[in-house]
Amino acid sequence: MLWIILTAAAAPLQVARNALQRGLVGDAGPWGATLVRFLFGLPFALLIFGAVALATPDADPRFSWRFALAVASGAAGQVAATAALLVAMRRSGFAVATFMQQSSLPLAALMGVVVGDRLSLHAWLGVAATTAGLAVLSWPKAGADKGAARGALFGLASGLAFGVTLNAYRQAGLALDPAHPIYAATASVCIAQALQSSALLAFLGMTRPAALRAVFASWRQSLGAGFCGAAASACWFAALALAPAGAVRAVGVIEAPIAAAAGRRLFKEKLSLRQMIGGAATAIGVVMTALW
Repeated sequence: MLWIILTAAAAPLQVARNALQRGLVGDAGPWGATLVRFLFGLPFALLIFGAVALATPDADPRFSWRFALAVASGAAGQVAATAALLVAMRRSGFAVATFMQQSSLPLAALMGVVVGDRLSLHAWLGVAATTAGLAVLSWPKAGADKGAARGALFGLASGLAFGVTLNAYRQAGLALDPAHPIYAATASVCIAQALQSSALLAFLGMTRPAALRAVFASWRQSLGAGFCGAAASACWFAALALAPAGAVRAVGVIEAPIAAAAGRRLFKEKLSLRQMIGGAATAIGVVMTALW
């Protein structure tokens, strides 16, 4: 059950990274704050991989087109998901955006139905529960501005992109070295973060140089976000290499209450009774869908 321990460790690390990134959005913008996760996390990812490689002398990585396509798809999906999540946090709140992100698993399950997968009855009930919970979370309050509604949409977009990312990274690890899942996972983290950092550096250098300056000006906070991001990614990747994405995502639901506590403590956010009910329904639905 190593994958459960890894997933449980990834959840608080991811919440900490999101909290640090959220503070950078104001100056660096969502794309600059997204870059922080990957660029400042890359040195830590390389250190983690180095330690794993030393402990796995018999590893036999096999680079293939299947691996390249999977890791590139996962890297692109993760960039889009992170940027959308940061926007959602700014507009809808830290905890609500995290709950909305939990839509990744039911959305991925529904995408699977399109290509021929079959869902059991309790999985369909899980999708329905998650949909109801997300509707409650995203339903605007009386007198609320359009920003909160847009934030909910960005939260759903983040969940969809993360759903694609989870499956892509699992396939990347299996393609690289299925006999050594921890080695394959940490190697995939390094390659993905190198691709993400290069692409975002080039994009921001050409379109938003001020955002780049803001990122490097906040290097202390950026290093903290980078470390938490690299450690969380290593744990997620390793868990995905050891267990199906649905099971990993179900255990990962523990991120939601941690985010609610962090939002209250760090950002003085309070969830209404309606939001707590919606969040609980979403979490229950994710777990039910994961068992399909």
